[in-house]
Amino acid sequence: MARETDNLELTKNPATEEDLEDLALGEDYALNPEYVPMVADALDAGDSERLRDLLSALRPEDVADLMGFLSAKDREELVPHLDPETLGDVLSELDTEIREDVLAHLPSATLAKALEEMDSDDAADVVDDLEDDKRAQVLAAMPEVERAAIETTLAYAEESAGRLMQREVVAAPQFWTVGQTIDHLRRESDELPELFFDVYVVDPSYKPVGAAPVSHLLRSRRDVPLAQIMEQVTEIPVDMDQEEVAYIFNKYNLISAPVVEPGGRLVGQITVDDIVGVIQEESEEDILALAGVSDAGRDATMFGIVRSRLLWLVLNLATEAVAVGAIAFYQDEIAKIVALAVLMPIVSSVGGNAGTQTLAVAVRALASRELNASNALRIFWRELGAGFVNGLIVAIAMGAAVTVFFHNWRLALTVGLALVANIFIAAAGGILVPLALEKMGRDPAVSSAIFITFLTDSMGFFAVLAIAAMILL
Repeated sequence: MARETDNLELTKNPATEEDLEDLALGEDYALNPEYVPMVADALDAGDSERLRDLLSALRPEDVADLMGFLSAKDREELVPHLDPETLGDVLSELDTEIREDVLAHLPSATLAKALEEMDSDDAADVVDDLEDDKRAQVLAAMPEVERAAIETTLAYAEESAGRLMQREVVAAPQFWTVGQTIDHLRRESDELPELFFDVYVVDPSYKPVGAAPVSHLLRSRRDVPLAQIMEQVTEIPVDMDQEEVAYIFNKYNLISAPVVEPGGRLVGQITVDDIVGVIQEESEEDILALAGVSDAGRDATMFGIVRSRLLWLVLNLATEAVAVGAIAFYQDEIAKIVALAVLMPIVSSVGGNAGTQTLAVAVRALASRELNASNALRIFWRELGAGFVNGLIVAIAMGAAVTVFFHNWRLALTVGLALVANIFIAAAGGILVPLALEKMGRDPAVSSAIFITFLTDSMGFFAVLAIAAMILL
């Protein structure tokens, strides 16, 4: 009740920016649930002053988060209240589906002004979401320099370094001194990238030969040549896949890196804030792919979700039908010992979980380049050993339980041996399946789970029934 009273007081009386920020954001910097309806009410009432006060408490990233909770109609009404710079920052932070909806209702002239305030990589990412007709209108409304930068970026392949990079860089010839470089930065401050960490030292053909970190510039004497303080650079080819770029940044602990075209000429830079987004995006894709689903965003429709998941469920149904064939083959044995029908799902389920554990480790190791041909055999034997030990321990526990409940040591032995076999096979499949898919050029995260499920279910049923045929009958 006290919280509601506070909200009413803020609605009636002018609130300070600090009050509004406390109302808008929780301690974890997530939007408070009561804040979103207040924005929606201000939009419905057409209260521009109240809306301006509410939005003043948010940074562009928070506004992007807010728009994800609003209806399409409210988002459309909110956009005109954002200045071009804020709108540009918000567009670069929006989820893809929400951004496409916002862009569809955004006037071309307004969008063009927002794009002028954005870095070239973010602007190109937004323009790429536009329909062809609107893209032409927006680009035509932009200054020639900004338009050319976006068009050049869009010419590169999707998810490549060329798409990821920003074209704005700070470069200096290697014969310059620290003082000359600092003076240049001050004179050209309006033309500098919004965020940069290094001054790239280039030769006469504009090829990077080193990088002078800004922190070194500020600590060095003015008469020191750049060649004395520059560090080695790790060049990123413009056509390199963004996953490879993220791997290089992580391996060498980079904050920024120059991007070069095939001839070695400097054409842009990639900074660590871009890589954080790539790592998050790729991780989300792998997690969803392992489950056989696509991202269900806040604006996803029920039919869209059904369409993205149905194919994998149908494929899983087909593989399970094959697994059931093992049951049909041994149906006479099941009829003689009904307890087998009760225990078979346990063997299958435990094997499936064991396979998923190994698979998750293998897919992560492949993605992080920790698993390759040089150590694949060693890791394979390690996982087989772990699978055998785990299977043995689980089998002993399960065998004891079966003996207590069914008073049949032969049945306990049957289930125990089947568990050892299935967990062992699951461990082998969890490594071999993703390695095989990787070798064939397929994404292990997308396809492995279906094969592992098929393997552990079919082998689980078969192991129980085959061993039962030898021991019990």
